[in-house]
Amino acid sequence: MNDHSSFYFQSYEQWRHAITVRCNITLTPEYARTRIAALKDASDTHTKEFAAKYGEAYLNQVIDWFSRAEQEA
Repeated sequence: MNDHSSFYFQSYEQWRHAITVRCNITLTPEYARTRIAALKDASDTHTKEFAAKYGEAYLNQVIDWFSRAEQEA
């Protein structure tokens, strides 16, 4: 099993910085809802790959962060 721990964000602030600054994505409520829907879709290829690579717990954490971003927008 590969060690992907260096990929994991340890906090909402780290994750948000990566999305908004490094990736230059505006976290609008619409964008957050779109990502939440995709990440909750177990049949989505990218979601399956993400879950297989990083685990269900981290997938759920990212969904929670998108939910928080939606609330803060």
